[in-house]
Amino acid sequence: MKNNKVLNHLWDYFLMTIGSVIFCMAWTSIIIPTGLASGGLTGLCTIIEYATNGAIPMGIPYWIMNIGLLVIGFLSLGRAFGIKTIYVIILTSVLFNVLPEFEVLKYYGFVENDEKLLAALIGAAMEAVGLGIVLLRGGSSGGTDIIAMIINKYWPVSPGRVYLYTDIFIIASLFLLPDKGLIDVVYAYIIMLGFSFGIDFVLLGNKSSVQILVFSSKYKEIADHIINDVHRGVTALQSVGWYSQKESKVLLIVSRKYQMNEVIREIKAMDPKAFVSVSTAMSVFGEGFEEVKTGINLKKTNKIEEAK
Repeated sequence: MKNNKVLNHLWDYFLMTIGSVIFCMAWTSIIIPTGLASGGLTGLCTIIEYATNGAIPMGIPYWIMNIGLLVIGFLSLGRAFGIKTIYVIILTSVLFNVLPEFEVLKYYGFVENDEKLLAALIGAAMEAVGLGIVLLRGGSSGGTDIIAMIINKYWPVSPGRVYLYTDIFIIASLFLLPDKGLIDVVYAYIIMLGFSFGIDFVLLGNKSSVQILVFSSKYKEIADHIINDVHRGVTALQSVGWYSQKESKVLLIVSRKYQMNEVIREIKAMDPKAFVSVSTAMSVFGEGFEEVKTGINLKKTNKIEEAK
């Protein structure tokens, strides 16, 4: 058991390292070489670098600003979060200072061909994938990531939406730079929007759920098989076929999207003539799925009620 825990921790740190490299390369290889910017703490630090003509590399303010946010994240999200985030912050701070030294990693084709739009889209995609990997393993690159995770813990607000609101104000500060104009702000917002949608896809994609309705004369056999072998909950709803006027039962199954094919395959194996309807479930709350987030600490509330 201890060996498995060690291997799991090593795997987490390995994936966070890969994600951090992808995230940093999005900035040092594509976004910054093309003179673009975006939101978040990284975007703010990039704007500081532009404002000082490179005298203050983004890695320096990035490290300093993260210290205060790190304390807040440590207190709100737990010790494991703090340790992993410290690792990612140190790693990304080093990478932001080291990667620019390797000219071969900079893709200047976007600059030479004036393909800023393509650079913005690819940079946003790399950002989302890299940071998404880090967040999925329980880490963070700091900055607005910590704010997003704290809010998402207590309220049903997606991380992408938190980034969206905070980034609007950070990107607007580009107007304060003499060599930046409206077009730079537009490109920054394109990166911001692409990253916002991308991070939600990476983080929430594996949590998407589907609702499956099964119409079959073998509903009892199918229900027993799904519960005992596939290990998904089943609800039998009373139904009447209006054409045949025969009473039967419709099976209602809620599962993760990645389990959908397995469930349908098992149903079809038991009854090839079964009629199956699948619809996307926007939000599923309850045991085995998501907890209802209201901003209220239910455990603390229960203890107070018990004390009364």
